Amino acid sequence: MDSTGKHTYTYKAGFAVYGLAWHQQRDSFRLALASFAATGGANTLQIVERDRRRDALVCVAAAAVAYPATRVLWAPAAAAAPALLAASSDCLRLHALADAAAVPNASITAPAPPLLPQELTVRATLRPANQRRNQNKTTSPPLSSFDWNEADPSLCVTSCIDTTCTVWDVNRQEQKTQLIAHDKAVYDVAFSKDPHSFASVGADGSVRVFDLRALEHSTILYDTPPQLTPPGGPNATQTMENPPLLRLSWNKLDSNYIATFQSGSQKVVVLDIREPSVPVVELYGHQAPVNAIAWAPHSGAHICSVGDDAFALVWDISSVSKTRKLSEPSLTYRANDSINNLSWTPGIPEWVAIAVGDCVQTLKV
Repeated sequence: MDSTGKHTYTYKAGFAVYGLAWHQQRDSFRLALASFAATGGANTLQIVERDRRRDALVCVAAAAVAYPATRVLWAPAAAAAPALLAASSDCLRLHALADAAAVPNASITAPAPPLLPQELTVRATLRPANQRRNQNKTTSPPLSSFDWNEADPSLCVTSCIDTTCTVWDVNRQEQKTQLIAHDKAVYDVAFSKDPHSFASVGADGSVRVFDLRALEHSTILYDTPPQLTPPGGPNATQTMENPPLLRLSWNKLDSNYIATFQSGSQKVVVLDIREPSVPVVELYGHQAPVNAIAWAPHSGAHICSVGDDAFALVWDISSVSKTRKLSEPSLTYRANDSINNLSWTPGIPEWVAIAVGDCVQTLKV
């Protein structure tokens, strides 16, 4: 348990932070960070921990990577190797964290800055079969996201802009199956607490639910309301299209609820899988586009959202009005810049981490 009495920590990474993940082990004050340098710049993975003697967040490991990570996640608490970190980019890579003295030089991913006590090494590179068949291409369709199955840590699922989702056996380091999940690019995936179910969202504006035991079928849980597309030119024809959905989060304590949001939207939509097509509640609190959402790991009624307005808002959906709209969050925090991402995990449920520009802040809630 935390005993310092401190309610916030700030760590300056020295790069634009996008990927962000708490370690999953209980009371482990450890975070993985990933940079976002999209135009040919160097990208980095960093591991930071709280130094109790200095009462500050410090970097304990770093590795250079070729591409920005679209998501990073530590292995679930039930995994046999809790120090395993996965990152999605051009493919899914599994990194192992270990003491520097215990890592053979030949397996080091990239030279780490001097004096860091630990190092990251690439344990495995998981590339979908359709990418392996097209190895002659200079680039492969990037993975947009992934999720790790907390109930069965041997399983991961990745999403790709080529419309597919791929299910992986992490222990065997092999692809179990791949399916065309959406009509357009898939932007995010999330497992339920049920080990057999996952959901996805994408550019076609739909939330789809899949059962690993019957992947030939899916359930369309929700479609964004069609909107008239902006004119592309003086003679262009406008059409009605469903706005894309960027991210989703599946409530791990009450699996009836899935949250998502549209591209460029200031609103978070919460869905009840027992009542498809219509949101059970809509959260109106941001004054700029939402960037990330995460359910509380210790309460099935609370969810956090962050956005370009620099606000992190914690909502309590247990008191939803008949209008199915909430505009007053239960907790509010304002950063000094846009918040790009957040992490809230069962390992340390009293702390939320947010990515703010080139910094990471941890907030005690």
